Amino acid sequence: MARNFIQPGETITMTAPYDVASGAGILVGVTFAVALATVAAGKPVEARRVGVFDMTKAPGEAWVADTTKLYWDNTAKRVTATATGNTLIGVARQSQASADTVGRVLLTGQIAA
Repeated sequence: MARNFIQPGETITMTAPYDVASGAGILVGVTFAVALATVAAGKPVEARRVGVFDMTKAPGEAWVADTTKLYWDNTAKRVTATATGNTLIGVARQSQASADTVGRVLLTGQIAA
């Protein structure tokens, strides 16, 4: 292993920018992840940058599995298919009806532009 290797990076410690519940999304700067514990704003939290999660989705949107790009709406604190003003986080892992309030999301770990 390279001597300069620090960690894999799938799970990282972040400072919660707001009160966050375990399983909720957090955006810190240009890095998005899912909190693995419930913490208050300003506290450190372990967060997962990649993987498949069931997350709160925007109402009225139908998603197509492995086709619909997904974004984090940091104002509403939910996942949406709307790109404008939001941060790309991954893709729909399963198709979701517009009436669904939770959607299956594949976080791909990219850094926001």
